[in-house]
Amino acid sequence: MDESTERQREIIEIARKSGRVLVDDLASRFDVTPQTIRRDLNDLCDRRLLSRIHGGAIIASGVINASYEARRFISHSEKQIIGAAAAALIPNGASLFINIGTTTEEVARALRDHKDLLIITNNLNVAMMTYSNPNIEVIIAGGPVRRSDGAIIGEAAAQFISQFKVDYAIIGASALDQDGALLDFDYREVSVAKTIIDNARTVILVADRLKFERTAPVRIAHISDIDVFVTDQLPGGEFNSICRENGVKTIETQNNSDETA
Repeated sequence: MDESTERQREIIEIARKSGRVLVDDLASRFDVTPQTIRRDLNDLCDRRLLSRIHGGAIIASGVINASYEARRFISHSEKQIIGAAAAALIPNGASLFINIGTTTEEVARALRDHKDLLIITNNLNVAMMTYSNPNIEVIIAGGPVRRSDGAIIGEAAAQFISQFKVDYAIIGASALDQDGALLDFDYREVSVAKTIIDNARTVILVADRLKFERTAPVRIAHISDIDVFVTDQLPGGEFNSICRENGVKTIETQNNSDETA
């Protein structure tokens, strides 16, 4: 294995663990020029292993997800703003599902000042951040817990959730396709997500624009199954047209605008 190949392998490992890599940090770590690192990143991006961001790159795998802690780091400020915008759509006294995901967790965090909420979740992180709030009643789905991120997944969780009919569902996705597909990595999580969508009166999808640059192998649903999509920036093109054609309300937090299709 030559030096550049070994360096690129290490760059991928750093990106998976940390969420992103920066040119200057990598140049210092490997004692090479920034130009050498940029060539490495360009090569890795051409092979669809990374996606470029300003000053560096993030993981972009179609079959292996970045670690949960790494995903918390990616687009963190954008996720916080998306979470606040989605929470603003939820009235006091509402019932809601909150699915697994780092962006859905930001919605839960932004609900802390709401009154008289009922939250049903398969996300242990959401349960931990909300259960002590006297204004929120929390119900946790049963089933096996995925160690990597605290998700309760599988048929037992889906069957538990199917007992409820709630006002709102907050869901995320690992990747979004221009054809409108919502994608994920774990088929066991998909059955829970589909049940959540089927048992909510209003479904709100929360996802940042980088999800349009990623891919994943398992189909959760289609954007036409969603009522409201909250993102920092829409991608343009076919996806936007599909939203309009299917009456999906879109909210762009970066532009502070919303559109009712």
